[in-house]
Amino acid sequence: MPDPMASPPLDLLLARCADGDKAAFRRLYDLSAPQLYAVALRLTRQQSLAADAVHDALLQVWQRAGRFDPARGSAETWLISLVRYRALDLIRRRGREITGEELPERIDEAPDPLDQLTERREGVALRRCLDRLEIDKRRLVTMAFLDGLTHAELAERLKTPLGTVKSWIRRGLQDLRRCLEA
Repeated sequence: MPDPMASPPLDLLLARCADGDKAAFRRLYDLSAPQLYAVALRLTRQQSLAADAVHDALLQVWQRAGRFDPARGSAETWLISLVRYRALDLIRRRGREITGEELPERIDEAPDPLDQLTERREGVALRRCLDRLEIDKRRLVTMAFLDGLTHAELAERLKTPLGTVKSWIRRGLQDLRRCLEA
């Protein structure tokens, strides 16, 4: 019997947000903001930038929740990608402004042991699947998603047409998804 106190799935909350349901958005925020903040903080290494990235991404969720397509991936993946792209944008913009004298802010909160265990298991599975990718696909996926390079930056670096780079990355991600779902 389903737990009546259990949280609704994120994709259901997103659908309700698309209909303008503010209570669903608050619930979505409560459920996803801590994880999104952790992702943004890992990328930005600054609490204020991480908070800005989460705020901007969740504002984008409210405005564009109807664009979420569950056929293309999970709600969690969509939310993380929004915050990741926003964090990378903030880093790039900030990189042009930094004088070199600024130090990352200190992180006060200790990581949650359950989150650490989950991340470790997911990390092992991700590394295993990355290792199974063809070397070129692995290199592109790594450069795009771990090094934070845009498709345009990759195309320029590799002296390859942008459309080709996008196709290669898409195929690499499809192979990676198949492996992770197996």
